[in-house]
Amino acid sequence: MDILKLIGGNLLAVAFVTGTQTAHAEFKRFSVSAGWLHVMPQGKANPFNINTAVANGTTAKVGTISTSAFMKSIDPNATLSTGENAKEVLDMVFSHPVDENGNQQQSVGQLLGLVDENDMVSPDITGTATIKGLEQWEGKGTGLEAEDVDTLGLMFNYYVNENVSLQLIGGIPPKVDIKGKGEINAPLSGFANPEGLAALVIGDKLDLLQDIPITNLGNKSKAATVRAWTPALEAQYQFGKAGVNKFRPYVGAGIMYSRFSNIKLNDQINSDLIAAGHMIQNVLDNNAGAALDGKTSSANPYVRVKATDAIAPIVSLGATYDITPNWYAVGSVSYAKLNNRANIDVIDSKTGKQLIHASTKVDIDPLITYLGVGYRF
Repeated sequence: MDILKLIGGNLLAVAFVTGTQTAHAEFKRFSVSAGWLHVMPQGKANPFNINTAVANGTTAKVGTISTSAFMKSIDPNATLSTGENAKEVLDMVFSHPVDENGNQQQSVGQLLGLVDENDMVSPDITGTATIKGLEQWEGKGTGLEAEDVDTLGLMFNYYVNENVSLQLIGGIPPKVDIKGKGEINAPLSGFANPEGLAALVIGDKLDLLQDIPITNLGNKSKAATVRAWTPALEAQYQFGKAGVNKFRPYVGAGIMYSRFSNIKLNDQINSDLIAAGHMIQNVLDNNAGAALDGKTSSANPYVRVKATDAIAPIVSLGATYDITPNWYAVGSVSYAKLNNRANIDVIDSKTGKQLIHASTKVDIDPLITYLGVGYRF
């Protein structure tokens, strides 16, 4: 009987040691996985804040200006000294009557010598303009939003013990389409001081008010494309026990770093911003009429776009499922409270002077799903 007890005790001891060694053998220090990473930005557009080199109260000569641009710049509520609506009177002055045969006749403005044969208002009578509104404004209803994107995700884990690990989240940096929202308009205001005969017809002061179209962000398929670098580092806790539980959920929290490179602005938006740079330079060149007519200036503007780097908190919920002791499937959902700032500058390459500066906060706030296959070693 004593011999049987001794043998039984030895067998239990051997089983305990063997089980301990097996459990220990199941613990792997490292793992790596690869799979499908789908990023769904949740952030909404924030308005652009825009500054230009034209300070409020800047006075510039108008010079030659087309009748159409001149009419667009007039405040719809502006009145002449007679109390009449300025736009209504000037429309009659600048419009061309048609004779009984349908032939266009000279306008009153041409007969009076206010306008030449090409419907350009003479610089001798346009006088000066005092300009406001272009120094700084907010582009309400405008902004940028990142679109959904897919890429190859790579996850690398270092296991501190069977339950706690550090995970490095990475992947192939995807090219992200940036969607534009709204239309950017420059809110011109101020007043003009006509000279000569024009002052007799119009008066010595004429109120100006016009939203000058700069660019439409919303009617483009995309406003820009960028290359997104967004590595993350998380501390994770995995429930269950290696070698015992095949299905093991986990939670994680950490930080994400974001950097955006190779930013390419939509070609039409880029051209629109260059034209806006010429408009600003024309005002600075004492040629406000050319600015309103959209003519080129003495500057050679170019557009520079940059996005700031950012660090954001990230949290994850996921699970692994053991296919074999080494191979496993993994799935997770993560969320990062991520935002950065996009800065767009229009600069004169001749002088280095900043003509326009626009900035907006870009709320990305991505929801990230991951499905992959991994290997422990």
